Amino acid sequence: MFFRKKKNIPDGLWQRCDGCKSVVYKKKVEEKHNVCPECNHHFRITTKERIDITLDKDSFEEYWNDMVPADPLKFKDRIKYKDRVISEQKKTMLNEAATVGKGTIDGKDVIFCVTDSSFIMGSMGSVVGEKIARAAEMALKLKLPLIIVSGSGGGARMHEGAFSLMQMAKTCAAIARLQDAGLLFISVLTDPTLGGVMASFASQGDIIIAEPGALVGFAGPRVIKETIRKTLPKGFQSAESMLKHGFIDIIAGRDRLKSEISKILDYCNCNSSS
Repeated sequence: MFFRKKKNIPDGLWQRCDGCKSVVYKKKVEEKHNVCPECNHHFRITTKERIDITLDKDSFEEYWNDMVPADPLKFKDRIKYKDRVISEQKKTMLNEAATVGKGTIDGKDVIFCVTDSSFIMGSMGSVVGEKIARAAEMALKLKLPLIIVSGSGGGARMHEGAFSLMQMAKTCAAIARLQDAGLLFISVLTDPTLGGVMASFASQGDIIIAEPGALVGFAGPRVIKETIRKTLPKGFQSAESMLKHGFIDIIAGRDRLKSEISKILDYCNCNSSS
């Protein structure tokens, strides 16, 4: 009896989709900006990937990248908060969950912000709130549209207590001043956008766009189930449900998000960069 020798298959060529549970070729997923080619499930992506697919190449100029959180409460759960921050910084190569700066979309100048769920679930502490507020103030100063891509499933960061909760009011006030001046704010909701972020700046957009299948709401399904002992209907907090009930304006897949934003900027007569 003869046995054919198995060929060595390199690790990392395949991955399982969280949506359809299929095993898909990783290169095909990456070619579609980390979207499943079988079911259109949008995998979570990094801040760098988000900047690369949304802004013009090499146009992003980051602001305030040296800001790091303090530890006003000397908080400790399983580990000390300051140790958790250091661990997250090493894991993500980010100083905080929010990255903000200036860039262009099809040649049009914008102030651009991303919150990243890989850094303490993108929760909003004092640094995240300060960066978002400063971004709105910079957009007002430069008379530019503001775009915030939210991927924050952690809400207000409990490790900073009331300092974190204060950021909800601060970011809302900064964005309100921007809108009172007649400038555009586009809010992009990705999976997940929950808690204090959804209850503050993420829901204030003049235009609200969501990625397909994004989990959007205040309390997540698990928290709701543990609190009121009820299970939400399937898809209740999905982007599609939010569109149906008028909470968001557009659902745009990752492959056309940039073009959708660009069309909105054109429609609103936002100036092109020189």
